[in-house]
Amino acid sequence: MGGWSIKWRVLLLALIPPTAIALLLAYYYTKILVADVEASLRDRGHALARQLAPASEFPLFTRNREILQDLADTAKREADVSLVTISDAAGQFLAISGDVEQRQVLSDKPSAVSLGMLDYPDLLYFSTPIRRTGGTVDESREPSENPKVRANANVLGWVNISMNKASTAKRQREILLNSGMMALASILLTTLLALRLSVGITRPIRRLVNAVEQISKGDLAVQVNERAGGELAALAKGVNSMTRSLKSAQENLQEKVDTATEQISYQASHDILTGLINRREFESRLDRVLKNAQQHGSVHALFFLDLDQFKIVNDTCGHAAGDELLRQITHLLRQKIRDRDTLARMGGDEFTVLLENCHLDDAVQVAQQLRETVQNFRFAWQEKYFAIGASIGVVMISHSSESVAALLSQADAACYTAKDLGRNRIYVFSEDDASRSARVGAMEWVTRITHAFQENRFLLYCQSILPLRGAKEGDPYFYEILLRMRGLGGEIISPMAFIPAAERFNQMQAVDRWVIKESFSMLRRMMRAHPQGLNTVFSINLSGSSLCDEQFSVFLQEQLTQFDIPPRNICFEITETTAISNLTQAVVLIQHFKRLGCRFLLDDFGAGLSSFNYLKHLPVDGIKIDGAFVKGMAVNRMDFTMVEAINNIGHAMGLTTTAEFVEDDAIMRKLLDLGVDYAQGNWVQRPRSLEEWFANDVDSRKNVDLKLRLITRAADQ
Repeated sequence: MGGWSIKWRVLLLALIPPTAIALLLAYYYTKILVADVEASLRDRGHALARQLAPASEFPLFTRNREILQDLADTAKREADVSLVTISDAAGQFLAISGDVEQRQVLSDKPSAVSLGMLDYPDLLYFSTPIRRTGGTVDESREPSENPKVRANANVLGWVNISMNKASTAKRQREILLNSGMMALASILLTTLLALRLSVGITRPIRRLVNAVEQISKGDLAVQVNERAGGELAALAKGVNSMTRSLKSAQENLQEKVDTATEQISYQASHDILTGLINRREFESRLDRVLKNAQQHGSVHALFFLDLDQFKIVNDTCGHAAGDELLRQITHLLRQKIRDRDTLARMGGDEFTVLLENCHLDDAVQVAQQLRETVQNFRFAWQEKYFAIGASIGVVMISHSSESVAALLSQADAACYTAKDLGRNRIYVFSEDDASRSARVGAMEWVTRITHAFQENRFLLYCQSILPLRGAKEGDPYFYEILLRMRGLGGEIISPMAFIPAAERFNQMQAVDRWVIKESFSMLRRMMRAHPQGLNTVFSINLSGSSLCDEQFSVFLQEQLTQFDIPPRNICFEITETTAISNLTQAVVLIQHFKRLGCRFLLDDFGAGLSSFNYLKHLPVDGIKIDGAFVKGMAVNRMDFTMVEAINNIGHAMGLTTTAEFVEDDAIMRKLLDLGVDYAQGNWVQRPRSLEEWFANDVDSRKNVDLKLRLITRAADQ
């Protein structure tokens, strides 16, 4: 309807309701009339059969065929009756009147002992018994137990009547035709009335439209007739007033045009959200500064600043919160640079700073001030607080600098190097810097990971997870599966040495799949060694790459089936930051495999800035408290408070809580006081190879049980 005129819109709106009502009424009454016609035919057939049956009793009893024939002929003369037969109890026809070809059809009378009816496509068949109303009964005979038999004992014969449906069908067609004609007539009448209504409404509106078109062409002398009445009269007066106002404002039009031009020019060179200059204007200024450096040997500095954790604010609180954060950050940054320096927004959460006539030491000092300003800032939104960091890349501009594009590319590369090094830091670009070595080192790890796959040098370790509230009989033993690599010299390499490179260069999917296959294989061996039943749960870590892989769910299902692993023996751990970054995929995966019986834990909980807000969206079974808080909780009040808060909220949401990095007795006592559910760390059990653990499975379980008894005894004391 977007291209329709108002006339046709009004016509359509006025036409649809009455047309729909007319059609519904026509349908309703047609249906009733058609049903009434057919019901009338049935009622007449029933009535005729009931009248003819008692009238035929005496002549049938006396076997007077003439009277029976007269009765049949009289009944046949009734409307729509096509055949009437009267037969005795043995089925012999004594009188027939009408279409004798139907006699065979009517020879099978209903088994009922009263009036019966059969409905054929082109006729209705009625059959009723002719009963003896007087006489004696032989009491020497035993009465039959069947009521039909007793009833049929008094039946002298049958009256059968066939009624043709032709006239009824004709009447029904006439009703349908008349109803259709009436509906069509009402629709035509409604259309005429609606057309008249639409013309009456749209004519003054058309005048207003014509006036507006004339005004748009510059004719401010046009006037609209104000006699339309109602709201249209008020609208006409408004249009006339508008034309008078526009005409009187022509003298000041040039001034307004100049003002608008200035605004457009400003918007073309500035970011509307923050009021900072935009990329195009910044590149223009950077080009001017670069030419000055090339021609006069001056030195300047260029910063590329990217906010850390900005995506979390956007995803958690929405774009309105993200926009407000950018405005507040802009205000803070402006206060830390000189008036002659340039601050620009390049897009998203990326900013650039141009410091003219600034040497390296001063530039690093300013960059450090900017970073600390952002780091110390706490963004508040609807009772939520966020800590924001900034990664800053610094590039010096000198006579040897090549181009604007090269400078921006170098600054961007330096910024992302700062992010790779841990975020919230400054990195100064250099053509021959340590970051290149780091990247080369990362590439070397990619090669080493590939060779480790080929040479089967990956190892699986495990570490016990100890229940602190006392294990009940039948409770499972929990173990986390840990990954290690064996070096070429036989040394055991920690995953922190190669996992970052695997994540950066897209090898984590292969790593995750290897861990799952090997873990399932070991679990299958354990199940065969314990045919009475295995009460062990393996906890396996999943990466963000696997969560984003659409085929990972299929792979995992195949492995469960191939190794015949009960899902209740498997638990998956997903880090909080990974789950937040891939929230939709994480929820889908968790929901699917939880339905099968797998468990899920949220690992490193508390490391993110919006942990509690995301927790309610993730259908996990428990949380593992970030070890950074657990390690210091015995000596740091803030860490203790964080562990306490996470534990309380986890329990309030019906989740189990596990403390990682439990290294000494002091931490363990604190965890017991807080009521944390599980503990994991070197104090509980040091990691050991899965093969070694499997070979000493009984001793391993005894050690865990001993730890548990010691913990329970300490808690009782």
